[in-house]
Amino acid sequence: MNQTPQRGPIARFFIGLWDAMNFTRRLILNLLFFVLLFLLLAVMGSGDRTEPLLDRTTLVIAPTGALVEQYSVDPATRALTRALGEEAGEVQLRDLLRALDEAGQDDRIERVLLDLDGLTGGGMASRGEVAAAVVRLRESGKQVVAFSEMMSQEQYLIAAQADEVYLDPMGGMLLEGLGRYRQYYREGLQDKLGVDVHLFKVGEYKSAAEPFVLDAASPESKEADLYWMNDLWNRYLARIGAARGIEPATIAAGIAQLPEQIAAVDGDLARHALEHGFVDALKTREQVADLLAERGAADADAEGGFRQVSMAGYLAHVDNALGQVTNVRPHVAVVVAAGSITGGKQPPGTIGGESTSALLRDARDDRNVKAVVLRVDSPGGEVFASEQIRREVVALKEAGKPVVVSMGDLAASGGYWISMDADTIYADPSTITGSIGIFGMIPTIPRALERIGVNTDGVGTTPFAGAFNITRELDPAVGQVIQSVIEKGYRDFIGKVAQARDQPVAAIDEVARGRVWSGSQAKARGLVDELGGLNTAIDAAAKLAGLEDNYAVHYLEKAATPFERWFTGFASSRIGVAMLSDSDIARGLLARAVPQAAADLKLLEGAITPVAGVPVKSLAYCFCGE
Repeated sequence: MNQTPQRGPIARFFIGLWDAMNFTRRLILNLLFFVLLFLLLAVMGSGDRTEPLLDRTTLVIAPTGALVEQYSVDPATRALTRALGEEAGEVQLRDLLRALDEAGQDDRIERVLLDLDGLTGGGMASRGEVAAAVVRLRESGKQVVAFSEMMSQEQYLIAAQADEVYLDPMGGMLLEGLGRYRQYYREGLQDKLGVDVHLFKVGEYKSAAEPFVLDAASPESKEADLYWMNDLWNRYLARIGAARGIEPATIAAGIAQLPEQIAAVDGDLARHALEHGFVDALKTREQVADLLAERGAADADAEGGFRQVSMAGYLAHVDNALGQVTNVRPHVAVVVAAGSITGGKQPPGTIGGESTSALLRDARDDRNVKAVVLRVDSPGGEVFASEQIRREVVALKEAGKPVVVSMGDLAASGGYWISMDADTIYADPSTITGSIGIFGMIPTIPRALERIGVNTDGVGTTPFAGAFNITRELDPAVGQVIQSVIEKGYRDFIGKVAQARDQPVAAIDEVARGRVWSGSQAKARGLVDELGGLNTAIDAAAKLAGLEDNYAVHYLEKAATPFERWFTGFASSRIGVAMLSDSDIARGLLARAVPQAAADLKLLEGAITPVAGVPVKSLAYCFCGE
């Protein structure tokens, strides 16, 4: 009779441990399977969240977040944020324009309420495009009412275009003018920390890197900034003056007398806005809601007591209607180039030399795409990445597909580099562009190391071996090499612009040298072809391609992953919202904003990133936002 061999205590321990691990693994997998199965069934059974859109509905435009050309977070994160009842933090310009333009043609929309208190960011050009869309909406016969509790001058540019503008009696609204102030780090870096930043550039107006080498703005920087800022400000005054029936000179004089005017109304900013014609009446939110209920369709179950639809809800209706139609029409593809230009593949909200080029290649290879609009909103960045994108623009043209550039708020330096070879360049009059120049930086830190008792020493086979090590002093001969590289980069830049714009190199050099221009100033100097917004550029691209009115507009962007598409659908469902809205774990997944100072210093960090084959990374960047 065979007997089972007896295992020792150590063997029994490890066997038991292994069995426990197996059990735990199977338990976790089974639980995960059932959770995923439940979520799948929840999505399948959740149904469409879109409520019916009835006649005499008021469209409530109350965007919350920064006005952007392109979302900088993935669809799943945005869906999760909405499901948690939190604000996404970003509002796409195209969505805002689409809602306003569609409402103008929709018989179910009786009027539009603008509540812009939560809208931030965006430049004069993008806000101007929204203002123009409000004007088109009014011209379609729809009434537009604007309400605010506290309104900035940026928001007022849009609100002023409404038929009626109401302000809370305890609110306020002030016009201040445009200002541009930056932090300067020379004393902190050089005197306090012992970090010496060596700047190499061409062009007396190329001021992007001045904060690292100066304690205050150079006279050339102030001269150039004030020149384009005055143009934008005068344009702002003219626009709101025309909308409100006030002479721009009167508005400007009022700002100069602001202390006296505010004292005259006992510090009441709302009363000041009313007495000077900036608003039509002072009303609370409840009073405006009562007004809309009286004029429109009352609905006791709706917030405010009037029949309404949110911008997100309205766009869901629009998208559902479009999704029911098979689109076989030729396309005008829109590729968004928003953010700083860096090498490689980058996520949305940043321009990657490889990723943005890939989108342009997709447009070239797509037989349905007949023309391309490159929407540029960028301060520039790395020269090589910019050149990669420019080459794809040229390749599109050689393939017989017209390319039209639509400049947004900012298309400067590298942003202009990727734009210059388009068949036609459109800019808003308030676009900030130009800044045609190149610079490079190398920080050296031997003095900083000495303060903590660290020194660098060694040998090299040539005078230039190890010369770009930032722990060593920068040899003047090395600086001469770098300056030569930067000057060559500048010659390349203005040479390519001259060829693209069919102008002499000397003429381009005269308007280049790093100087920034407004869109209207750039057009007068031959850097821009036409003035107009995104829709105008799309129409122009269609005409260049020989398309009539029968064409579709398609945004080419990085495709969402299967999981992102699934999770977006789940998070948008009723059950998904119910499950996620109370999830502390989900809330912990949301990203938090980084300090702005980190973004300012990111340029310095990027400048010292080694690049094979070159002594310094050439940058075409502009710190020229509003």
